[in-house]
Amino acid sequence: MTEQTRDPRQVVEVLSEALPYIQRFSGKTVVVKYGGNAMTEDTLIDSFARDMVLMKEVGINPVVVHGGGPQIGDLLEKLKIESRFVNGMRVTDAETMDVVEMVLGGLVNKGIVNLINQCGGKAIGLTGKDGAQIRARQLKVEHQSPEMTAPEIIDIGHVGEVEHISTDLIEMLAARDFIPVIAPIGVDDAGRSYNINADLVAGKVAEALDAEKLMLLTNVAGLMNAEGEVLTGLTTGQVDALIADGTIHGGMLPKIRCALDAVKGGVASAHIVDGRVPHATLLEIFTNAGVGTLITNARRDDEPAG
Repeated sequence: MTEQTRDPRQVVEVLSEALPYIQRFSGKTVVVKYGGNAMTEDTLIDSFARDMVLMKEVGINPVVVHGGGPQIGDLLEKLKIESRFVNGMRVTDAETMDVVEMVLGGLVNKGIVNLINQCGGKAIGLTGKDGAQIRARQLKVEHQSPEMTAPEIIDIGHVGEVEHISTDLIEMLAARDFIPVIAPIGVDDAGRSYNINADLVAGKVAEALDAEKLMLLTNVAGLMNAEGEVLTGLTTGQVDALIADGTIHGGMLPKIRCALDAVKGGVASAHIVDGRVPHATLLEIFTNAGVGTLITNARRDDEPAG
């Protein structure tokens, strides 16, 4: 249906449905991890930028944390620098880290900032090194095969994990109506840079900001059961049970653990959102149906406490 033929009554119905959500979340912080298809398809890129601007206009404070793995891989290939992975993580020597900083802190970050600004917003691009927002330490990776009596510690270079998040700069920008756009690059006490998984950074930023929501955009419809149905409205206890029984496994497990940790750390709710759907973030926040999996700390009557 085009703009010219859309029934005005449908527009009014949409606004009416959104109103209680706007009232509820006005003044709240929503941390959005941006990546996957939403970052590579033109229509989804535009809809994401417009979503962030609209959220800000209705009083919500979006904070964007973005990835950029495919873009890093493309530039490394052009530079004829080999990409190696251990347990799904890119081995990052000093030369590769230079490329990571150029891509994440430069090309990708400024591209997102420009898109949001073109849609009428006021975005500011940052890395975790700006204002020492993301204090990092080197990630220790263990590998153990059946024949080994003890795990082997593998050095994968400048790959880090979050040690501490400083929110002063983010909060100052949000209070002045800017939309912070953060590249997941951290720094340690010696000034060394680290590439950190964007989901993990988004979760820790959400915790540090005491955010209302953490939204992780992904390339699937959400967390699914064995029948292929999307599960939503889950409590932390239910998610723990789904991990224990193997329903949650493989590539979805780290993302779910990130969302679970954020909620257990004080974030009101976490959402695994289908980033392939235009305006996915608005649909998840402002409609009754949503487009993903919702995890909260709420406890059902039939669930044990604790």
